[in-house]
Amino acid sequence: MRLVTFTADSTDGSPHRLGAQSDELVVDLASLAARAGVQLPSDLLSFIQAGAWAREAARGLLAGGPAAWPADAVHRSDEVSLRAPLRPGKIIGVGLNYVEHVEESSRSLDTDKERPSRPVLFSKPATAVTGPGQPILHNADLTAQLDWECELAVVIGRTAFRVSEEEAYDHIFGFSIVNDISARDQRRSGQWFFSKGQDSYAPFGPAVVTSDEIPDPMDLDLSLRVNGVTKQKSNTRHMLFPIARLIADISSGVTLEPGDVIATGSPAGVGAGMVPPEFLHPGDTVEATVEGIGTLANPVVDAR
Repeated sequence: MRLVTFTADSTDGSPHRLGAQSDELVVDLASLAARAGVQLPSDLLSFIQAGAWAREAARGLLAGGPAAWPADAVHRSDEVSLRAPLRPGKIIGVGLNYVEHVEESSRSLDTDKERPSRPVLFSKPATAVTGPGQPILHNADLTAQLDWECELAVVIGRTAFRVSEEEAYDHIFGFSIVNDISARDQRRSGQWFFSKGQDSYAPFGPAVVTSDEIPDPMDLDLSLRVNGVTKQKSNTRHMLFPIARLIADISSGVTLEPGDVIATGSPAGVGAGMVPPEFLHPGDTVEATVEGIGTLANPVVDAR
């Protein structure tokens, strides 16, 4: 399933709904369920927390296809506005997780030139999350080095604590995209929280695709464009620490809960690594694409 959070019009005052996207249609799952006498959560976080029964119920409701769906539960994609799929309890970022990014970071960001022996982890607050089409805030009083990073996002589906790599995939609900926005000039004594955690610095979406729809998340093309020009282009197979290792490492000491998100790291091609460096400015548009998930597009706006 391709799950989205949407509003039926473009205003923020419209209630956010859980939908399943199929071709050019978005189906309101709670409305579809109510017509069938079934109760389903109306938001994605609650849906994930509900567990396997909710997924199976939704699949059953969708099985009949558009011909079987009541008209008042179905919207054309161009009639709705997509929002961030959910507000995670935790967003755990992974730094330096692609070989070529290690090299460019050591050259441009003063990080260690040696490959890390364990995953490099940091956090982003939930207040950093913004959705498809929503603005990335550029505050020139805080940064002159606003940068991009296209990343595959792993959405946790079952509580994970001290799980092995062999068990890791059993705890995944699905996959999405995070654009790990960074103010490179706001790193503080090597700490990344303010650099990466400001409001709007975690564009997330446009959908969460359930794990059964992504046969091999370790072989997905990913790319990023700024104003239509490709800046990043790679494949998840080039991760230093694969998804299973990340989940095992993080859960060795931190409980991962349903709805938590792991942003699995950026390939090479960030703005700081360009010669000369390139950074985002108001008026730019950033598009992050991951195979099988879609494209997450966001404008950059002046926040002052």
